Amino acid sequence: MDSGWIECDDVTTLVGINEAGKSNVILALWKLKPARNEGEAKIDILHDMPNTRYTEWRNQAEKIWFIRAVFDIDREVKQLFENAEIKGVDNVYVSRSFKGNYCVKYTPEGGKETIVEDAELKEAIIKSLPYFVYYSNYGNLDAEIYLPHAVTLLNGKAVPGYNNPAKVRTLRVLFDFVGLDAQEVLELGENPVKHIKDYHGRVTNNEPTEQEIEAANKKKEERRTLLNSASSKLTKEFANWWRQGNYKFRLDADGDYFRIWVSDEVRTEEIQLERRSTGLQWFLSFFLVFLVESEGEHEGAVLLLDEAGLTLHPMAQKDLVSFFEGLSENNQIIHTTHSPFLVDTNNVDRVKVVYSNAEGHTVVSSNLREADDKSNEKSIYPVHAALGLSVSDILMNGCQPVVVEGASDQYYLNAIKLWLIKKGEIKPNHEILFIPAGGCKSKSIKAIASILSSKHNDLPYVLLDSDKIGESARKDLTTELYKGKEKRIIGIADIVGYKESEIEDLIPHDFITAQLNKWFGNCDEDFEPDREKPVIPQIEEFSRKNSIALPSGWKVMLAQSVKKQIQRQKSEIADDYLSKWIELFELISVK
Repeated sequence: MDSGWIECDDVTTLVGINEAGKSNVILALWKLKPARNEGEAKIDILHDMPNTRYTEWRNQAEKIWFIRAVFDIDREVKQLFENAEIKGVDNVYVSRSFKGNYCVKYTPEGGKETIVEDAELKEAIIKSLPYFVYYSNYGNLDAEIYLPHAVTLLNGKAVPGYNNPAKVRTLRVLFDFVGLDAQEVLELGENPVKHIKDYHGRVTNNEPTEQEIEAANKKKEERRTLLNSASSKLTKEFANWWRQGNYKFRLDADGDYFRIWVSDEVRTEEIQLERRSTGLQWFLSFFLVFLVESEGEHEGAVLLLDEAGLTLHPMAQKDLVSFFEGLSENNQIIHTTHSPFLVDTNNVDRVKVVYSNAEGHTVVSSNLREADDKSNEKSIYPVHAALGLSVSDILMNGCQPVVVEGASDQYYLNAIKLWLIKKGEIKPNHEILFIPAGGCKSKSIKAIASILSSKHNDLPYVLLDSDKIGESARKDLTTELYKGKEKRIIGIADIVGYKESEIEDLIPHDFITAQLNKWFGNCDEDFEPDREKPVIPQIEEFSRKNSIALPSGWKVMLAQSVKKQIQRQKSEIADDYLSKWIELFELISVK
């Protein structure tokens, strides 16, 4: 396979049918720098090298690149380049061959791609790269755990008849997370009975003294207190992620056995974890592994999840999307799925479609409409289904729909919405969903608006550009479907205050110029738009003036870039733009 370059976000979703090649993509990335360089994490020439090229490549494995990735560099690595008198380096290209050796390249300011020859600099760069952690088996916990076996397993030793590394890992993170030590829990529960061997080697029990009984009871009381404290922590932390019910966990030790009991508001009686749904078991194991390992040895790692959450109920899969969002604050996530419930409709731009083309090669594309002899028609189905489900959510759950012209509007507005909510600037009573109409044709808008209208015949809001096409569509809508409902059609000029304005005029210019100056990098002058005029005509004029062709689909590309910047932006938005954002969302939040 040759995937081509895949641009990744904080959370990246790879969708496709079985055998499309989704797993191969993340397995290759895992082997760039695996967190544990053992077993399957090693590059295997026999199985990883394409069969069609094996004879040709096997004797030159150190020269054939298995995986190549580009990384933004941090301040420390940038300083290393500057110490070597290399200026203007913002990212590095890291390749790994089928033999396992690395090659690092960079492009200095105004220069050509260059190999890092200095061994110390190369080693420092590779050391600074994040580890990649691959998960496909999450190891559900047993409801009853024999503590002597747990102690042995957690000390890295084998137990006859027990060979499940995934379960051992989950057991380890459980004890780490709740702050328990298996050996301590075992010792605190020991009975005060002395085992004495007589002259012939026979074991006899000696009755304990009252002091020994009292000491043993005190230890058992300490064990109960430890377990109660751990139970409370697990219950509280789990509730922050799982929204399919309020579950209460009780960790219990009886002699040499450790048990996990679960109850909830519906089933108030305690039931052993093993007898609860596989979905709950999976999510608990998943929750523990990621919450502990992403903060421990894998801190800052890129998490690669293969078909996560398949045993979960669809609504729980939606919660998993929120779980990913929380994890992505510290760990970049790339996951594969064919479930529409794991496609985040607020961030469709994060989705990449994976499919096999006519030659049988795996293709990974950000263009969700791209097809090669309809090769990706089935692969893209989860996205279409997810978008259809989002419309169902609107009809069934009282969400607030807003019809917009196209994908660019959806990207910008979702970014603004999430930023405002995160900063506490707005607290909408209903989920606000932006539905693209595929252009500014009034017929398309009417059709979608009619479908989205509620049982009370409340038409959805429509947000239109205030250019000539947008104003024409607005006029058509207000004379027919929206007659008497004119306030539900909002033009960008209503917010920004000047004619011919478009969605981009809601965006601070520094976000826009950050991307544009990459396209206009060879110009003698920087692009500096007038804030009191529509920005799109200024971009097009600057492009013509400097004889620079804008990329095909540049408006969508610009919107995707701006969305990423807004989501990662730590500084405050300028007050004049912030007030426009709040004004717009106050308008469209009214039912």
